[in-house]
Amino acid sequence: MALVTMKTLLEQAQAERRGVGAFSVGNMEMVKGAVQAAEELGTPIILQIAEVRLKHSPLHLMGPMMVQAAKEAEVDIAVHLDHGLTIGTVRQALELGFTSVMYDSSTHPFEENIKRTREVAELAKAYGATVEAELGLVGGSEDGSCDHGIRCTDPRDAKIFCERTGVDALAVAIGNAHGNYPVAPKLAFDVLEQIHAEAEGLPLVLHGGSGITDEDFQTAIRKGIVKVNIATASFNRLMERTEEYMQTEGAHNYFSLNEAMVRGTYENVKHHIEVFCC
Repeated sequence: MALVTMKTLLEQAQAERRGVGAFSVGNMEMVKGAVQAAEELGTPIILQIAEVRLKHSPLHLMGPMMVQAAKEAEVDIAVHLDHGLTIGTVRQALELGFTSVMYDSSTHPFEENIKRTREVAELAKAYGATVEAELGLVGGSEDGSCDHGIRCTDPRDAKIFCERTGVDALAVAIGNAHGNYPVAPKLAFDVLEQIHAEAEGLPLVLHGGSGITDEDFQTAIRKGIVKVNIATASFNRLMERTEEYMQTEGAHNYFSLNEAMVRGTYENVKHHIEVFCC
């Protein structure tokens, strides 16, 4: 099909009353596994990478691979920079052809978050790209290096924030957190409903999806979530399949290891696509 903007996928998903999976990738095998699952199910997805991952998966290497994979896929795919931390990285992603970016200013005061997000929105829209932002604090971080705590998004602030920034999607905090959950989180669906009403149809995003139950995913989608981020679960399943392979008898080789990593990612992405399509 084609490389498309994230906004295109979100609008389609809203019309069809389903969620879109945004799957984080860190190497070629993860890209292959995610695209394979999407093509098999005939469902568009988002490929994404967070800035904290770039020390292990450099953007100048990962970006072109992600974009080319999307261009050649049999389904529509958007390519997204998740949790951009610097304007320089956002600009680099846009120059590489990413069709969506997120600049995370959620740890800053409300007015500063608006100011920074609006600047990024203006930059991204010059490239025709979709813009995502975060309001409130989602717990943890993508690589587990820090945790600013959890602060639920204020529904009243959501309306003001969206109007003043011009973003296309809003990541909300409703008790969700990045990384591995010790126990399944209790999501504040009442808060989500209020945010959805205040945001007036703007697509909402659920970060920290790994570890949330399938039933809660589907409830969240019914109440306004359109984009769901999955990262840790894919990395974990990749490692499970890798460890299984390395424990088999006989000599081991890169090519079979490659297949194990692809298979792990494929399995996790396929499961979540099926859940999100409700």
